Amino acid sequence: MEIPFTVAERPDTGLNNGKIGIWLFLASEVMLFGALFASYLMLRIGATVWPRGDSILNVPLATVNTIVLISSSVTMVMAWASLKRNDFGKFRLFQGLTILAGLCFLGIKYVEYSAKFHHGLLPSKNTFLAIYFTLTGLHGLHVIGGMVVNGYLWGPGAKLWKTDPEHFTNRVENSGLFWHFVDLVWIFLFPVLYLL
Repeated sequence: MEIPFTVAERPDTGLNNGKIGIWLFLASEVMLFGALFASYLMLRIGATVWPRGDSILNVPLATVNTIVLISSSVTMVMAWASLKRNDFGKFRLFQGLTILAGLCFLGIKYVEYSAKFHHGLLPSKNTFLAIYFTLTGLHGLHVIGGMVVNGYLWGPGAKLWKTDPEHFTNRVENSGLFWHFVDLVWIFLFPVLYLL
């Protein structure tokens, strides 16, 4: 039995089921991160003393990470666009670069976390560090989740390209929407935590 509207657009929404599903999922993710950002704002407003992010955090490393993630959004779009042009080889290249950028981001974040732990800057030290580790840690888990999906589509999931290329292209597009969301969250996290 085949599930309807995996490729074809639904007549009632103009979207296929996968795209509706990813947008609903992203809406729940917006609520999650929105609540955490609101908590950050309330804690910061209510605090008598609040450290500047650039006095504790490594702004140059975070800047490099921002460039890495923005670049990975470009490679994700190029991976999808390669499939639209029926160029599977280019898809593999760009999807691989996207995964590599995710690994680079996590590696830099590991270096940053290690330095904090080494200097005793733990979540228990103050409210700023607690919210910093909560927000960046949750974001890091989302990066890992996106890499797992992108890795699956790069590897064993790519078999679908041979039998149903349009369905596979839709899957890559949906994983790209999640990846762009993860990048967008970082674009908010970077200035809020590191620069303000």
